[in-house]
Amino acid sequence: MDPADMQAQLDALNRKLDLVLDEIALQRRHRQEMDDLKDDLMRVGRDVYRTAVDELEDMHDSLSTAELLHLGKKMLRNVGTITMVVDQLESLKDFLIDAAPLARESAIDFMQRLDEFDRKGYFAFLREAGNALDNVVTHFSPEDVKALGDNVVTILNTVKNLTQPDMLGALNNAVSVYKKLDIEVSGDVGYFALAKELRTPEMRRGLAFLMAFVKSLAEKDKG
Repeated sequence: MDPADMQAQLDALNRKLDLVLDEIALQRRHRQEMDDLKDDLMRVGRDVYRTAVDELEDMHDSLSTAELLHLGKKMLRNVGTITMVVDQLESLKDFLIDAAPLARESAIDFMQRLDEFDRKGYFAFLREAGNALDNVVTHFSPEDVKALGDNVVTILNTVKNLTQPDMLGALNNAVSVYKKLDIEVSGDVGYFALAKELRTPEMRRGLAFLMAFVKSLAEKDKG
C-alpha cells in the first residue's frame, strides 16, 4: 500500500475516533448533569415532603383524608367550571387593560369639569346657599316650618296668581305710577275742596274701582 494512502486512512480514523471521544464526553457530561439534577430534585423533594408532613401534622385535627378526597373529586367534577372562571378572569384582565386609558380620560374630564364649575362660581353659590339655609334654620322654629308646610299650597297659589301676565302688568303699572307720583299736600284741605275733587272723572273712576275691589274681597271671604 502506498504510504500516502495509509496516512490518509490513519488521519480519517483519527478524526472518527475524535468524534467518538467527543460524543462519549458529551454523554458523560449529560449523565453528570442528570445526576446533579436528580440529586437536587431529591433534596427539594425531601424538603417539600418534610414541610408537608409538618404542616399536615399541625392540621390533622381539623382536616381529614376523606375531606381531601371529597375536595379533589369535586374539583375534578368541576374542571369545566374552573376553566370558565379562569377564562372570565382573563377576559376581565384584558377589559381592565383596555378600559384603563378610558378611565384615565374620564377622570381628567371630570377634574376639568369641576374646575369649570369652580370658575363659574357653582361651589361659591352652594356655600352661600348653605349659609342661607343656616339662617333659615336659626331664625325659624320647627312650628314655623310646620305652619309653612300646612299653608304651602295657598302660598304657591298666591305666587302663581301674582306671576300671571295680567297681574304682573298691573303691578308694573302701579309701580311705574308710584315712581312718577310727586304729590305734596300743603295746608288745610277743606270739605269743599274734597267735594270738588270728588266730581272729577278720575276720582269717580278711582272710587268705583276701590269699591268694586273691596266688594270682591268681601264676597271672596264670605264664599
